[in-house]
Amino acid sequence: MLTRRQLLGGGLAAGAALVIAGLAYEFSPDRALRDPHYRFVILDEEDRAIVAAIAPVMLAGALPAGAVEQVVRGTDVAIAGLPLHVRAQIRQLFGVLRFPLTRMFVAGIWHPWHSANAGEIAAFLQHWRYSPVVQLRSAYDALHQLLMAAWYGNEQAWPPTGYPGPPKVG
Repeated sequence: MLTRRQLLGGGLAAGAALVIAGLAYEFSPDRALRDPHYRFVILDEEDRAIVAAIAPVMLAGALPAGAVEQVVRGTDVAIAGLPLHVRAQIRQLFGVLRFPLTRMFVAGIWHPWHSANAGEIAAFLQHWRYSPVVQLRSAYDALHQLLMAAWYGNEQAWPPTGYPGPPKVG
């Protein structure tokens, strides 16, 4: 089980993911997001199913159809840029979400992630976001920041927001 320190650290570190996603974009994410042969560095198949299930709900209204795979890849890129100890904490968070008993009793998702409906996922996210348990709120914050970094670090997300992109250097 995750400790309070681990979840708080993960939440803080996920905040850094926004910055790292911006820096990572500068060096390689554009290729990663468009490369059909992209090899995931951090997320395995089960982790990708979790992100793919949560992203459309968490990014509702901002995520166009067909962009979930880009968020999954962006999440992998963002996590890969984090320090090793933070990646370990994020692995623990995904472990909680993938293990059937904790997925059911801590997240309230009774089906595998690929079978969960948007209402169930929204209820899980709301429960964690407003939980009196600090560890669950921190875990929600970590997921939120990672997915926001993954999507808004992608230049496809910029035009609808009016963001022209990072300034050109040189």
